Amino acid sequence: MADGLRQSIGKHRTLLERDRELRALDSALSDLCDPVDGVRVRRGGLLALAGSAGLGKTTLMAEARARAMALGCTVLSGKGGEKEQELAFRVVRQLVQPILAMMGETERRAFLGSWYDVVATALGLEAEDTGRVPDPVGVRDGLDWVMTRLAVTEAPVVLLLDDMHWADVESLSWLAAFAPRAEDLPLLIVVAYRPDELPPEAAAFHTLAERHGSRPHILAPLTAAGVTRIVRDELGEGAEDEFCDECWTVTGGSPFEAVELAVRLGERHVRGEQDDLPVMRGLASAVKGAGLIERLHRLGPATVRFAWAAAVLGTSISPELAATIAVIGTEEAAEAIERLRAARFLADGHGPQSGPQFVHPLIATAVYRSIPSSLRVGMHNAAAEAIRATGLQPTIAARHLLEVPCENNHEAVECLRQAAGEYLRAGAPEAARRVLTRALREPPLPRERAALLYELGCSTFLIEPAATVGYLRAALAESGVDPDLRASIVYRLTQALAHTDRMAEAASVAANEAQQATNPRIRLRMQADQFSWSACRTDEPDSPARSRTLARLAMRLTGRSLEERYILGLRSWDAMVRGEPCKTVLDTAERALGSGLSWSDENRGFEVPVSVAMVYTYCDQPRLAEELFIEGIAECERRGWRGSHLALGHTLFGYIRYRRGCLADAEEMAREGLHIADKVEGAVPAQWFAIGILIQTLLARGRTDDARRLADTYHYGEMVPNAVVYPDPRTVYAELLLAEGRHQEAASLLSRVGDRLESRAWRNPAWCPWQQNLASALAPTHPERAVSLARDAVRRARDFGAASAVGQALHTEAEVTGGPEGLDLHAAAVEYLERSPAAYELARALVSHGAALRRNGQLQEAADQLYLGLEGAVHSGAEALATRAREELTAAGLRPLPLRYAQTDTLTAQERKAAEMVAHGHPVAVAAKNLRITEQGMKRLLSSAYRKIGTDATGLARDLKTFPRPLP
Repeated sequence: MADGLRQSIGKHRTLLERDRELRALDSALSDLCDPVDGVRVRRGGLLALAGSAGLGKTTLMAEARARAMALGCTVLSGKGGEKEQELAFRVVRQLVQPILAMMGETERRAFLGSWYDVVATALGLEAEDTGRVPDPVGVRDGLDWVMTRLAVTEAPVVLLLDDMHWADVESLSWLAAFAPRAEDLPLLIVVAYRPDELPPEAAAFHTLAERHGSRPHILAPLTAAGVTRIVRDELGEGAEDEFCDECWTVTGGSPFEAVELAVRLGERHVRGEQDDLPVMRGLASAVKGAGLIERLHRLGPATVRFAWAAAVLGTSISPELAATIAVIGTEEAAEAIERLRAARFLADGHGPQSGPQFVHPLIATAVYRSIPSSLRVGMHNAAAEAIRATGLQPTIAARHLLEVPCENNHEAVECLRQAAGEYLRAGAPEAARRVLTRALREPPLPRERAALLYELGCSTFLIEPAATVGYLRAALAESGVDPDLRASIVYRLTQALAHTDRMAEAASVAANEAQQATNPRIRLRMQADQFSWSACRTDEPDSPARSRTLARLAMRLTGRSLEERYILGLRSWDAMVRGEPCKTVLDTAERALGSGLSWSDENRGFEVPVSVAMVYTYCDQPRLAEELFIEGIAECERRGWRGSHLALGHTLFGYIRYRRGCLADAEEMAREGLHIADKVEGAVPAQWFAIGILIQTLLARGRTDDARRLADTYHYGEMVPNAVVYPDPRTVYAELLLAEGRHQEAASLLSRVGDRLESRAWRNPAWCPWQQNLASALAPTHPERAVSLARDAVRRARDFGAASAVGQALHTEAEVTGGPEGLDLHAAAVEYLERSPAAYELARALVSHGAALRRNGQLQEAADQLYLGLEGAVHSGAEALATRAREELTAAGLRPLPLRYAQTDTLTAQERKAAEMVAHGHPVAVAAKNLRITEQGMKRLLSSAYRKIGTDATGLARDLKTFPRPLP
């Protein structure tokens, strides 16, 4: 029978009894391609085909390709390989590389845009910045963006993913996270896999495939009637029923085996009668297992060696490489390929496998397993050498080296280390660990062992920090380690210890290294690490002593080197939490910034730069803090750091917005930070930051029930982190208890907070307002104690000097004091907060002042403050506070008026002139006189202007030339 006819019949046969699957495929393609009521609304999704080997999944995928292309779809395909699961992002590369290969370099860079260097290595491209090591989350985000853009620009798109039980873990993880987006894109994903052979790491993919009702479509073996149809299509209708039934029995209803058997029967001109059964059984045994291998050996030694080499190479077979490994010439290789094609071992590939490939994975597996074990090892070794000689990526050679016994091969170590570097740049740390572990067993040269252990420790840092500790301790135990390498090892070790909740040990390691270091620069670096991890300990034994040592050291430094700037940055943060004057804090922070502090220095971390930026927030300069955060977040994103770094960046940016009174922005950013942190394995500290800030923001907006649900979801009130987190988790939880009216519980918790912070001499109420909160909790039952606490908080706030801190402390003192004295304190709180960027706190103070004035019968004055407070509450997004202001106005017999100032992008002429006069140094009274308005009216006018742009008078002076400006 002619090959063309045989292939046509084979195609028809193997689609027997697959009507249900084909209907599902047609329905999915219709959703993707067909217009609805004349409007093209493309809806994508996922279609999963599952079944054991030989049941026709690959044939169904071929049919899906044909039908999708007939409808004008862009078809991208990838395929797992049994011996290629070690190659990270291999399946993803198969999908994307054909499209990228059709682009020129300039077009390709324009297409990938700012994601180029983040995803380049994962996609097999050459990254411009080879020193960039993005985190896995950043790479996955980049791949999401690339696939989304492909889906939109090449719409409609169909992804065909076959043999996904053999896909690499990185591709499986990416697909499991990305696939739900397909429903909102012109993108259909069709996956085929053997469910019983999915690796343990594929749990997320398995859940994805089985999440939707009828998915996956489980392929069943063919019935006896189906196998009979296949046999008679080949042998003719004269094939007897008993013969066909026996064919069904020996093939088990496997479409692959049934087709192969029918083809063999046709080649032998079998008629399908009772007497042909012995021949049929013999041919059936040659379709798989030992019979298949026996048939292969009949093709000749050179062909056998080529088939073995092809099986060693895997699904992407290069004839030239296979010939080299098989040690045969080019002509012999060409002849071997033709013999293997004729015997239905090999077929022409398509898509990403355009060269020859095995007809079926079952054949490839049988051929590979038939190679004598000693020869198989030698062929893998030859493959690694041939791949290195041709200049292919070291990861491809490393895959073969993993199959070779260790033999003290220095070149193998170098190849494995290069592959690990490529995997880390691709965002695949698990793959890097595999090859580095193999390199360590080779083993490396003694002088390279410490560096290799360091690389191994870095590869496990994001996935198993406990293992990192072991590797890095072993690296430090090596003799003759280069001082700079040793410093990098120590820093990564302290990070790993901190991530495994061993803060004290981290500080101790850094302290010991600082004592041993002979190089002044490295000693400073170790001291910075020691101070940093000590400050992060919640159980630091003598925090004041560490602060004194840090202060003395910082006094001698100018900030000329990065090491000095880190010390100064730590000093500025320590001075702030201790409540030293703002001027001291800011002067030190400015020296720390000096020539800049990088957020993405891999050997120093971003904790200090973040702390310096936050210092400006607590010192009432949030605009500068935001500028530093914008620069830092952009730097992290450029490097592809989108895990804990980005989570904390978004979260703390939201905290700055919270302190400025932009509560809607704060909630959005904190939620984004929490969303990112939830995706990162082991990002518990980032979660704690986000949860606390989000709870505070929800409470400020009056959504206590939402805050409680969030706290319960993450067990926020039950667990306490060992690392220092801000806002302080215990204090935040106490604020939630206060909002729920649970004053006694809140007071008990806050008392413990106070004891802990007092022991550390951390007394700045701007950083942790535990005294104000405790005063509020005690006011109903212990008013004298409440007043004493509030007054002490005011004293500490005045020592620090930030207007927002003083205003908030005065507000609390006014609330717990009451009476005429309380009115004066309310007025003072408002006056201080009007000079600060804390718009929400000002609104709170105004409403409280207005309420107190109303209770004392001063209705007109109360109305002024309540109207201003209402306006501030609305602009801040504090719904509950706005409701309270309206209730107070109603209680005073006043009707809440429409807000005089809508959220516009500009200041009124009078507001602008008032702001200009005050910003240029004119006292409020003088400005009021010149503008012919009352001083109180002038204050209200300025208050409104400040809230509109979210800044203070100092900021106004700097920004005058840029008015009008948008709201934050």
